[in-house]
Amino acid sequence: MFVWSKLSASKNSDLWEQRFATIQDATLVITSAPGRARILVEVYCPTRKQAWHIQKGHGGRVRHLKPQNWAALSSKTPPPVKVRETFVICAARTPAELAKARKAFPNREIIAVPADMAFGTGHHATTATVLRLIVDMAEGLNQRGRRWSLADIGCGSGILAIAAERLGASRVWGCDFDPAAVRISKENAVRNGTPKARFTKVDVLKWQPKQQWDIVAANIFHDVLEAAFPQLVRSIAPGGVLMLSGILRSQARGCLAAGEQAGLRIEKVVARGKWVTAVARLN
Repeated sequence: MFVWSKLSASKNSDLWEQRFATIQDATLVITSAPGRARILVEVYCPTRKQAWHIQKGHGGRVRHLKPQNWAALSSKTPPPVKVRETFVICAARTPAELAKARKAFPNREIIAVPADMAFGTGHHATTATVLRLIVDMAEGLNQRGRRWSLADIGCGSGILAIAAERLGASRVWGCDFDPAAVRISKENAVRNGTPKARFTKVDVLKWQPKQQWDIVAANIFHDVLEAAFPQLVRSIAPGGVLMLSGILRSQARGCLAAGEQAGLRIEKVVARGKWVTAVARLN
């Protein structure tokens, strides 16, 4: 693992996020502090060549990062994230930290997702929006006494699948192209006591769905969504929904149009900042 890093003016945060929104097999991390005029922009890359390519275009520096140091990259624990009146997502890693979180939020379900290298701690607008949509949909399904299932495509940290099991899903599965994300998702499922949540390494572009789910949550890059719409459409159970996220506003029109062309009906669009999430059903 190699990391490219550069200090930048805080006003450029959105520009960096847009610039690296579609970077393949790498993770963007932007670190800021209240009142500070500068941010630290980092991109974690699987190869030295990819990191050097970024350095050639943007300056900055590249360093090698040993895998065993990934969990210690963040010197500051991210604050808890509240999802409706249901969940608190926190970075608890140990039983003692988890007990402390439960004491601080006694009326909510605690989901512990340490801030490792996998994407999806609940802080990003795309993840937070999908979590809220799942909570809302699960409430309706549970009230009607329906058994329901969820597939988490591009699981990252496994947070969506873990939340689904906590909400009562009878069948939960997640997949990711990155084996590190699959490993971390499995670790988080054990940490949160959600044994039904299963995770597999899958290339969604080569995926041949053999099952269908009531909720399919796909929080991945817009170009991957567009290429994978045929597979995603086949994975939706009759009457089920597809939640699409990871889409920048500037990419939304084309991405959602591609979904409609693949046989989807867009029912709801939620915009948070520069990010768009959509809920769709089969036509």
